[in-house]
Amino acid sequence: MHAPPLSPDQIDLPSGWIPALVRGAKGRCPRCGAAALFRQWLKPVDACPHCLCDWSVQQADDFPAYIGIFVVGHLLAPVVIAMIGTFGMSAWATLAIILPLAVVLLLIMLQPTKGAVIGFLWWHGIGAFRQERRAASPENQP
Repeated sequence: MHAPPLSPDQIDLPSGWIPALVRGAKGRCPRCGAAALFRQWLKPVDACPHCLCDWSVQQADDFPAYIGIFVVGHLLAPVVIAMIGTFGMSAWATLAIILPLAVVLLLIMLQPTKGAVIGFLWWHGIGAFRQERRAASPENQP
């Protein structure tokens, strides 16, 4: 069982969902940004050692891979068209170049994409996450 996480007032919560995504994409804890999110390539830590947020409940599942395939496919589609249409390369030569390139690009994108998805899920309180926001300061209240 994990200790209760630090309260939002004790850590530097992100100001919005985009900073939470960026923290996750950088492999940092989306909640505090102070500790690593991953203990292995695609395996998140069970809990953040700094803010004690429980990451064992994350359910990113296959979504990061779907995003990676979508992005890599859209990046490489014009390249394939140019290789075959403009340069007249054979389909086999194009395949020999594009397949390894696609695999490498997808592998490079997978961990940052998973971190961003975890940050998005946490920020919006999706799944087992609880949505957290910093309490409004007195000068910002009506």
